[in-house]
Formats: sequence, structure tokens, C-alpha cells
Amino acid sequence: MSPDDATRQDPAAGPRSGEGVDVGRRAFLKAAAMGAAAIAAVAGGCGPRAEEFLQKNFRELSPAELARVLARLEEEYARKYEKKVNVSATGALPGTVFGYGLDLSRCVGCRRCVYACARENNTSRAPQTHWIRVLQVPREKGVDLSEANAYYDPPAVPEERFAYLPVACQQCRKPPCVKVCPVKATWQEPDGVVVVDYNWCIGCRCCMAACPYGARRFNWAEPSLPAAEVNPDTHYLGNRPRMKGVVEKCTFCLQRVRQGRYPACVEICPVGARKFGNLLDEKSELRVLLREKRVLVLKEDLGTEPKFFYFYGT
Repeated sequence: MSPDDATRQDPAAGPRSGEGVDVGRRAFLKAAAMGAAAIAAVAGGCGPRAEEFLQKNFRELSPAELARVLARLEEEYARKYEKKVNVSATGALPGTVFGYGLDLSRCVGCRRCVYACARENNTSRAPQTHWIRVLQVPREKGVDLSEANAYYDPPAVPEERFAYLPVACQQCRKPPCVKVCPVKATWQEPDGVVVVDYNWCIGCRCCMAACPYGARRFNWAEPSLPAAEVNPDTHYLGNRPRMKGVVEKCTFCLQRVRQGRYPACVEICPVGARKFGNLLDEKSELRVLLREKRVLVLKEDLGTEPKFFYFYGT
């Protein structure tokens, strides 16, 4: 079955057998419905895997339970990649709602942000998974995304005839992806970042269908991440290595911004087109730009209220 065939199925019916979903969790849930005896049978002989099946949603974990989960993941990644991998669960900073700004007059379409994001966030190398797409748009068409090209390959950038529009998760205030998740595996954190609990994601892809920005990625195959390329500084809800059959997306580099750092794409941008900051701080650079510049959001008519803003520097 091709990916196109898969996406035409009824989302409410969930994934078909063999489509790369965590079959263990699905089998466990079925067993749980059959009664306590079946649950005991699963939990009794699975060792560490049983803990994963029985694990609560991230938001329901007690501090002691969370510590055990993080330790289990660090042990698992250490075995898999033969290096120490730290998995944090740093919470949202008080008095903070993160927002993003992008100066369309400066972006040159170099895609350095795309690959900095991949390195930072442990995305699959083969097949390649990118959380950022840079669209090349003919200038004479205005902002006509019907002719946007995400696969441009010129000898050099920028090309005078084109403008460039990077697109990633818009971190909506009213995220439609959150509303449709049947198992509540995705939600919005107090600092405005929409996250995914990969251990709870069942791979139904309802969130992908609901997202009007095409910002979510589904792992059809086991992600390929060479040990030498693993970023060992990870967050449970962010860039920790993912698995086959789950959906992932940009998290504003949660593992960085909650430590007072910029997202990787902001740091790498050679022309300073990307801005990031606290929307609750009136003196922040981002708030100043939003007050003084001509600001746009994608698909404003949908009412999703993105916290990703585009503006023109002049």
C-alpha cells in the first residue's frame, strides 16, 4: 500500500495493521480491555518494555514516575547509540509565551536553518525528515503559494526573480491538531509550545490531516540516525530520538529555549532573518518588531492564531 492510499482511509478508523504503528501498545490496550488477567500476563513477562506499555501520559506522571521514565530512556539510548544521552523534562518558564518572527525581506533561501534543525533535533537522515520547509515563490506573483517550490536547486541563492518563505509549525494559540488527537498525545504547554508525547502517539495521523500548514511528519519507517550524529542533549517532549509509527514536529527547540538559548535555526541564520522571544515581554525585540513592522500570519482566516509571524524589515 502506498502512502497516498494510506492517507485516503477514514482517519477515525485509525491505522491499518502493519502500517508502522507501535503494535505493542495497541496489542496491550486490546489486552487491557479483556480484563486484569490479560494485563497481568503482559506485564509479567515483558521486563522494561512492560513499563513503557503501562506508562501514563506525560502530564499524568508523578515526579518519581517521571524520573524512572527518563532513566529508562537514557539507558535505552545509551545501548542503542553507545554514548551518553541526556533526556530532560524541564518545564515551561513562568511568565513566558514563546513567539517567532521571520523577516521575509532578508531570507535568502539558503536552507541552513533546515539542516541546523535536523542536526539539533535528531531527525531521520535516511529517509530525510525535515521540520522546516523553505518555499521559493516567484516575485511577480506576489505571495501566491500555488506556485511555491520546496525543491528548488539553483546554482546559487538568492535568485532575483524569487522570494523565499520558510514554513514550520506555526505554534497556534488555537491548534486544530490538538483538538483532533483521539488519545490526547499532543497538547499546548503553558509557554505556548505544542508538543507530542511520542510514547502515547498511536500514529493515526489525524493531527496531520487537521494541520493547515503541513507542519507534522509521520515516521513511515524506523528513523535512521547514525550514532555519530546524535545530539545527546534532549528533552522528553522535544528532540529525543523518535520511533517508527509516530508523528513529530517543530517544538521551537524546547531543549534549548527553556535553558535561555535561541532555537538552532535562529542561531544559524546568516542574514539575521529569524527572531525569537517572549511575547509577554513588551521590551523584547520580537514585541518591538511586531509593533513597528508590517506583520503577516499564514492563513489568518482559519482562526488558528499562529505565534509564528512574518514581517518585512523595510
